[in-house]
Amino acid sequence: MIIWIASFPKSGNTWVRSMISSLIYTDTGIFNFEIIKKIQQFPNKKHFENLTEEYQNIHELKKFWITAQDKLNLDKKIKFFKTHHINCKIGENSFTNNNNTLGTIYIVRDPRSLVESFSNFYNKDKSLAIQNITSKGFVSGANYIKNKQNNVFTIIGSWNDHYNSWSKTTANLLLIKYEDLLKDPFKELNRIIIFLKKFMTFKYDDYKIQNIISSTSFKKMQKMENDEGFFEMPFKESDQDKVKFFNKGRKNDWRKYLDKNESDIIENKFEKEMKELGYI
Repeated sequence: MIIWIASFPKSGNTWVRSMISSLIYTDTGIFNFEIIKKIQQFPNKKHFENLTEEYQNIHELKKFWITAQDKLNLDKKIKFFKTHHINCKIGENSFTNNNNTLGTIYIVRDPRSLVESFSNFYNKDKSLAIQNITSKGFVSGANYIKNKQNNVFTIIGSWNDHYNSWSKTTANLLLIKYEDLLKDPFKELNRIIIFLKKFMTFKYDDYKIQNIISSTSFKKMQKMENDEGFFEMPFKESDQDKVKFFNKGRKNDWRKYLDKNESDIIENKFEKEMKELGYI
């Protein structure tokens, strides 16, 4: 069955996947970019082989969300998948179900802090980034990613709809705030370990945990990207005009990036959820 690592884009999904892949798929806890490939993204073209080739047609894709997951779960093994897809239902077609989902780790981030990361990653100006974050109709096909396997129509929706779709409907849920990861990664990794131990066995000790925290730090992964490149790195018109995936980290301060009118738009739109999460 699937343990989802779900989030709105640019909320820390890659950081959490890096921690989990180092925890589960290494002996030492030392991270590298090859390890994260063990936690793939859903939806992905290969998941729909022999089902459909209409990867940009949501009315076709929705028919096969569950069938694709049924196929993935035929081996009866626990597996992890990253997703930015909203946990929705269109007509009779649900994105996932209890037969396929074992649990969900959902990462949430202050939507005001998303704007600068969003603008950089998607190569959009600030106003358009705010529009996407607040729009119920926000979708992605990942056309900007080199790995064209991920070029599948993905419904994301607004920040609050996305958060509510996963956090209010999932039975086995671990909610992680990106800001808590920044503040105390040891504590949040320990919460992840406790959560995963309910479903699976794996080896870890203090030495491995220390290596996970150290090797998945923003500075370490930023250096790896500079030295090796990152396979999930977006690009604009050519490979010569690249955007950095690991761009600012802690230096991303929405107070320095948004004016009052811009922050008010987000706070007014998401007041209920932001109060619930302690962001306002």
